[in-house]
Amino acid sequence: RIGSATSLSSAVVNTRLQELVRLFRERTEKVKEKLIDPDVTSDDDSPVASPAAAPVPAPGGELEGNKLSGDDHYCEMLCCTFKSRPWLHRLKSYQFPSSIDPLTNLMYVLWLFFVVMAWNWNCWLIPVRWAFPYQTPANIHYWLLVDYLCDLIFLLDILVFQTRLQFVQGGDIITDKKAMKKNYLQSQRFKMDVLCLLPLDFFYFKVGVNPLLRLPRCLKYMAFFEFNNRLEAILTKAYIYRVIRTTAYLLYSLHVNSCLYYWASAYEGLGSTTWVYDGEGNSYIRCYYWAVKTLITIGGLPDPKTLFEIVFQLLNYFTGVFAFSVMIGQMRDVVGAATAGQTYYRSCMDSTIKYMNFYKIPKTVQNRVKTWYEYTWHSQGMLDESELLVQLPDKMRLDIAIDVNYNIVSKVALFQGCDRQMIFDMLKRLKSVVYLPNDYVCKKGEIGREMYIIQAGQVQVLGGPDGKSVLVTLKAGSVFGEISLLAAGGGNRRTANVVAHGFANLFILEKKDLNEILVHYPESQKLLRKKAKKMLKSNNKPKEEKGGPGDPLIIPPKADTPKLFRAALAATGRKGGKGPLGRLRWRLKELKAMQ
Repeated sequence: RIGSATSLSSAVVNTRLQELVRLFRERTEKVKEKLIDPDVTSDDDSPVASPAAAPVPAPGGELEGNKLSGDDHYCEMLCCTFKSRPWLHRLKSYQFPSSIDPLTNLMYVLWLFFVVMAWNWNCWLIPVRWAFPYQTPANIHYWLLVDYLCDLIFLLDILVFQTRLQFVQGGDIITDKKAMKKNYLQSQRFKMDVLCLLPLDFFYFKVGVNPLLRLPRCLKYMAFFEFNNRLEAILTKAYIYRVIRTTAYLLYSLHVNSCLYYWASAYEGLGSTTWVYDGEGNSYIRCYYWAVKTLITIGGLPDPKTLFEIVFQLLNYFTGVFAFSVMIGQMRDVVGAATAGQTYYRSCMDSTIKYMNFYKIPKTVQNRVKTWYEYTWHSQGMLDESELLVQLPDKMRLDIAIDVNYNIVSKVALFQGCDRQMIFDMLKRLKSVVYLPNDYVCKKGEIGREMYIIQAGQVQVLGGPDGKSVLVTLKAGSVFGEISLLAAGGGNRRTANVVAHGFANLFILEKKDLNEILVHYPESQKLLRKKAKKMLKSNNKPKEEKGGPGDPLIIPPKADTPKLFRAALAATGRKGGKGPLGRLRWRLKELKAMQ
């Protein structure tokens, strides 16, 4: 037992001594490397990053995200169990927001849609009910039901939504209830909303149900224009809605004119002259057809007979010319704004073709230039992405660059461990370039002054004796040329040809841009230099250490002494033996001393 305990303690001591020796050896190597390379200032490979906010454990010891709430409701359907809450309980627990952001709240845009629908009901149907005999005592209760439903929507908009809208005052977003209500009560919007709800319906008891008494409801037009602005802000193709809206303006003007024509015909007497409506067929469709021919000035209409008909027709012609010209001009502006990018692309293409024809550029080069224009436009919708971001402030450009490029740049081994803010500054300097099939991205022997990050497509690294053998194919997310950014002496030379395999979108980071950024981040600069030196050493090691397959060795390597034989010699020396092993040990010492 004593012998086993002694051997166990000696094994523990030997293990501890070996660990200490290893630690001392690592420390010595780091001190040596620090003396050789002055850029190494710390034992760590990277600057200390700010720790991320860790999830706070709950009092029970579990994370809040993993802790199941007690009021979770589970419902079984078919053979599966779904976690859900009853819709009635969800409806009861819903709380209406105390303040609403009118610029970003989609619920407010949806509510404006219902307000605009109620406003359109009054604008379109009040003239119809006044001019045409569509409102009768038999269906009057249906008209009144929808009328008062629209009035309820207007009232809720005033009491519930408009008094909760946030506004900006002195650069601050005001969310106080009293301030929001006061701001609405003092606005022009409130005055128009009150006027549109004037209770002229009480005159129904005196003059009957006259739709013209509801004409003030059309003063809710400010909600219509606000809905247009909010909807265009969230649509991806807003020009389509603009075209539809402009067409609706034209249709509404024709709608009002048809109502006026029926009223004039009823005033003169239906069928009394050849100019008025004769009372046959669908009255609205026939009158609308007459309004289209009048406002668009197609012609072919019967001549007016009475003075009233002549004055009415002259006013119609003047109004039609003016309204139709305004609609055509607005439609032209809408279509021009929608195709502005395409027009710019065509003008650039035509100017480039004209330039190449003037200088008699070969057709092969012209075809490649045309291909570049077409692919660049169809792939990214613009010729230069930087033009889109010039008008944005620096912070917004950084946010867009982070969303687009950060996932790719953060995977580059050279930049791992660097300051996070340095990477953010570097994202704004990336430039997007499109390469055509078989275009040389870089050639062997060139001075490398930039780094490439593949955004889309593939590139091939060529090498071999003829320089045409494909060594490797790099895909989206790969990086090459990063060592060139930190190489001294103006940049290192490229060691291989890199060719685009098909169409390739690449991000380029130039060396001068990186140097301007690293001036403000000295710790990251030292780390990048250290990594670059290690990468260069690893690339040059196989060439320096490994000989060729046919290189003969002048002095063959000496075989190592067997471990068991060395142990026997050491034991003989400790015991002071003078046998053959002792003499051999003494002879080896002499040879070692001579060497």
